[in-house]
Amino acid sequence: MAQEATASVRPTPRRLSRRLGVKGWVYAGRYPLERYLYTLHRIAGLGLMLYLPLHVWVTGQRLKGPEVWERTMAALSTPVFRFGEFLVLAAFLFHALNGIRLLLGHLGYSLGRPATPVYPYPVALHRQRPLTSILMILAGVLIAVGLWEIVVG
Repeated sequence: MAQEATASVRPTPRRLSRRLGVKGWVYAGRYPLERYLYTLHRIAGLGLMLYLPLHVWVTGQRLKGPEVWERTMAALSTPVFRFGEFLVLAAFLFHALNGIRLLLGHLGYSLGRPATPVYPYPVALHRQRPLTSILMILAGVLIAVGLWEIVVG
């Protein structure tokens, strides 16, 4: 009798959704820096992919003659497009340098020897973190130089 009362009071397990959606894509818990750099890598890649058709269209204007080219360049020399040019440069530099980090990880150079996977994978973190720091500092310096060239030059 007591067991039946306990069984009837026991709460049913709550079903959690396994799909986290966009929130899970951006923030799914406490992950190391490298996880968020990977997410930013995806976003930068999507931005570059969206920029490509505009670049092809602008380059195609060159074939229509010098007058069309001059008008197109005059239309694209507004501050909004100059800022967009900086964003493309920043996305390219970040995507390229973070891609090098990911490539070295995929090739196994920054992972260490195989071991039992116990989170937070300290061997991989100790090897990847210096590489990540160096490449992100380099990306920051190159982005700052690019910003200087766009603003001053």
